[in-house]
Amino acid sequence: MAVEDTTARRRGRRPGGQDTRVALIEAARAVFGESGFDGATVRAIATRAGVDAAMVNHWFGSKEGLFAQAVLKLPFDPHELLAELTNGPDEEFGRRIVRTFLTRWDGAGGEVFQALVRSVAGHEQAALVLRSFFQNFFTKIIAGLGSDRVELRTSLCASQLVGMGLVRYVAKFEPMATSEIEPLVTAIAPTVQRYLTGNID
Repeated sequence: MAVEDTTARRRGRRPGGQDTRVALIEAARAVFGESGFDGATVRAIATRAGVDAAMVNHWFGSKEGLFAQAVLKLPFDPHELLAELTNGPDEEFGRRIVRTFLTRWDGAGGEVFQALVRSVAGHEQAALVLRSFFQNFFTKIIAGLGSDRVELRTSLCASQLVGMGLVRYVAKFEPMATSEIEPLVTAIAPTVQRYLTGNID
């Protein structure tokens, strides 16, 4: 009977729509909480949500991506963000990254970034997943740009963005904490662009 119920749910409206994503996030929070990151499986999360396991990859790309959304609560979808950032000239990548980072986190509220920092500081697995997220995310960008020394460039980009978030949302250094976004983009983007495509020797 349980199998039939699950099948019935899979044939309903959920698998193709936004409600699938919500169901997976809710199920992931429960399963990660019960089993931890290593013990949680994509199949178990999908079963809890009543959808096919392929939906995890469809909506989040991987278990790490789902963890980022469900537990770390990043205020963006990694796949949508990547598509947004790659839409434009390569020489303006740094500007798009800094502007998007600040816009998304400002919109989510500084307390959301503070919560992320607490999660990373207090839970080794959260730090591991965040590191994996940055590595996967920037590796795709940097490899697509044809730059060398991908791992170092990825770490440099991550250090710039995380450091910027700490100063703006956690330590709240002035004037950076209350600055408008565009002056910060103008000041910081050239450094990010150099990390992406410039000379880092």
